Amino acid sequence: MTKKTTDFGFKTVPADDKQKRVAEVFDSVAPKYNLMNDLMSLGLHRRWKNFAVTLPQMPALLPDNAAILDLAGGTGDLTRRLLEKYPRATVVMSDINDTMLQEGRKVLRDHGFDAPMVQCNAEALPFADQSFYIVAIGFGLRNVTEKEKALREMRRVLKPDGLAVVLEFSRVQKSLAPLYDCYSFKVLPKLGQLIAGDETSYRYLAESIRKHPDQETLKTMMLKAGFQRVKYYNLTAGIAAVHVGQVE
Repeated sequence: MTKKTTDFGFKTVPADDKQKRVAEVFDSVAPKYNLMNDLMSLGLHRRWKNFAVTLPQMPALLPDNAAILDLAGGTGDLTRRLLEKYPRATVVMSDINDTMLQEGRKVLRDHGFDAPMVQCNAEALPFADQSFYIVAIGFGLRNVTEKEKALREMRRVLKPDGLAVVLEFSRVQKSLAPLYDCYSFKVLPKLGQLIAGDETSYRYLAESIRKHPDQETLKTMMLKAGFQRVKYYNLTAGIAAVHVGQVE
């Protein structure tokens, strides 16, 4: 019987190994994660995250104590923005990596926020059907081994009329691709070594972007997972994109 494989950056690895390898990457980068995000994107990641929580599809109001899930929440950037937008909501921050969750707890408390935190796998969420009004995932889907499972899980835990928001690196427009590749594979790993002491992890992160589905492919995957009215917005010439899908 052939063992199932998947991508880990540009490498092909046993599917069962990817989760462990990704965990090692984020254990390594967690302490410098926010600083590196600022340096890597020249601060643009902040604008992208602001846009993701102010989409036209986002409800203006939610019922008191409405539940929102920040999936693969990392160091809490989307959790904080969602709490600012919906101060009466309960925003649950989740991540498969405990090191990232602990960094997120520190960052949120530094900003005067707190949120329930759950360590879990996006492919098998420990929440009941129709639990959340919004499920958001920022720069996490590309690290999931079986993205289709994660999308179906997002669909499962959303309430009717709920909203899925997927912010992720995507396919840059062709005219900028050579420059973007040069930055990604020559500058970014060296920056990772200089600032975070880890060239290998940042080389993987650059490779993982290239292996992630492009805008149209991810849109199709969301439709197959059961979302309706799926739409995407390109950010900064397609370096990143926000996909939004609704539940009827």
